[in-house]
Amino acid sequence: MPAGCADRRHPGRGPGHRHPGGAGRGPGCRGRCRRRPARQLGAAGPARHPRRRAAGRRGAARYRPGPRNPGVRGDLLHRGHEGRHRRLPGPAQAAVHRPLTPAPAVRPHAIHGGLVLEGHKAAAMAGGLRDCAPPPRLLLPLRQHAGPPCRPVVGAGDRVVRGQVVAVPEGAGAPVHAPLAARVLALESRPLPGPAGLPVPHLLLEPSGGSEDALLPPLPADADPAMLRRRIAEAGVVGLGGAGFPTAEKLGATRDILVLNGAECEPWISCDDALLRAHAGEVVRGARVLARAAGAARVLLAVEDDMREALSACHAAVDAENEDIEVVAVPARYPAGGERQLILALTGREVPRGGLPRDIGVVVFNVATARAAWRAVALGEPLLERVVTVTGPGVARPGNYRVPLGTPVAHLVEQAGGYTPAAARLLLGGPMMGQALPHDDFPIGKTHSCVLVLDAAGLRPGGDEMPCIRCGDCAGACPSRLLPQQLLWQARAGRLEDARGQGLFDCIECGCCDLACPSHIPLTEVFRRAKGELLAADAAAADAAAAKSRFEARQQRLVREAAEREARLAARKAAAASPEGVAAALERARARRAALQDPDAHE
Repeated sequence: MPAGCADRRHPGRGPGHRHPGGAGRGPGCRGRCRRRPARQLGAAGPARHPRRRAAGRRGAARYRPGPRNPGVRGDLLHRGHEGRHRRLPGPAQAAVHRPLTPAPAVRPHAIHGGLVLEGHKAAAMAGGLRDCAPPPRLLLPLRQHAGPPCRPVVGAGDRVVRGQVVAVPEGAGAPVHAPLAARVLALESRPLPGPAGLPVPHLLLEPSGGSEDALLPPLPADADPAMLRRRIAEAGVVGLGGAGFPTAEKLGATRDILVLNGAECEPWISCDDALLRAHAGEVVRGARVLARAAGAARVLLAVEDDMREALSACHAAVDAENEDIEVVAVPARYPAGGERQLILALTGREVPRGGLPRDIGVVVFNVATARAAWRAVALGEPLLERVVTVTGPGVARPGNYRVPLGTPVAHLVEQAGGYTPAAARLLLGGPMMGQALPHDDFPIGKTHSCVLVLDAAGLRPGGDEMPCIRCGDCAGACPSRLLPQQLLWQARAGRLEDARGQGLFDCIECGCCDLACPSHIPLTEVFRRAKGELLAADAAAADAAAAKSRFEARQQRLVREAAEREARLAARKAAAASPEGVAAALERARARRAALQDPDAHE
């Protein structure tokens, strides 16, 4: 907004401009409006369409002068000079030529690769945001973050209230809180969803229906940044976009740009869209909290351009909260919501290979994480629930639900009307990066955003794997600018270190190369397996290095002790060989002899 103009909606430049709603020229406006003054009919010189071409050139007929105003096709309103028009309702507006919406402050940069996929989100968004009824049992995993499992501080038979800490991290991590008042039934070891299926302790809780809670005291939004980070850590807030990295640890270093990720690019998932429509104000206030905690001077809120209602809600919330936040519409292209891809699209900065966003002064959070941070600070509420999309042709009533953490997938599917006869596969997550579940007894954790039940027609197109034809389609679709066909050859040949050097760990496992491959090669699965082998080899090498270090330390200790013994023996020999040593030895011998000869010495 130009300095001195009192109208916050000021979009244009030039004296005589018109503000939205016919407000006219704002007081103090110095004439830096993007809109030019509308020409009146009959004014000196006919108004010309900015893209009118001379007669005889290509496209001249499209901009031929209309009957209502010579020189202007007055029955059309041009939008953004991109050839998209709509008819105006009456002749009084025929001569007004202006953009439908102001030009965006940030124009997203193009990202490499990616795919345009069908969204399949309308069914889940039809019912708005719903509440999930409390389940008869809660199953709380003690590892809902990136790091080792937490240590339980309650046992079987204990009663807990809503918001009470039930497990604390040992080192890096985030505490786990009771989402409902309940009684602890048992501590069990169960596998986490995923190909590894690592066993993790789980707390089995029985909700008691009580209304008591154990919330933290509220803090002002302008509190000290260190205090804000400590509160966010106490509330157990982690990245709700899927990574699960503790939020307080990401806020530890100062960044100059804070990005809120609302670009929900994976098909079927619509939880962020529903959250922004219902709670955009809390997300914007959470952005203020995170920006203060991180020391960020600039805040960008990214939303996909096909999430129109969410975009409108974000703009309204930014205006209502009077926040200096830039709402940016990014193209609906998968995987535009990936962290590295979103940073490149919004800022033009590229995260270096093997680096992190903090290396270029950027920090990224999911919009749900921002809301959780605000509730932790302003309301003292730990992270107890999250929004989950339950959708797919295999459920009767798709929708988005506020779900207490630890709710079993089976109960959540029941809330959505149960399975349909077409149900063929159960996924925790989206169709591109989700995990296939063997059963529905797994609980909802902090990082789970979607329960997807597909039918047979919704499964990925398969077929017998055929040899690679070196077409390069996978490289063109890769958003990380890798060469998947080369990584495939190296991985299958066992040359894993070469694959690492070619950027294997830069693969985000988005699955674009799988869909682009005409030979039906499961590239993502090959890369995931190769990463696992490399990580296992790295862990074995680290263990071997630690064992070698211990062995070398022991050898050095033995050598040092032997040298010390030899030094002591040499010192004794040197002392005994000296005249003083000889005299002292003779004196001791005479004393012993005298003691043996004196009979009174034995009494």
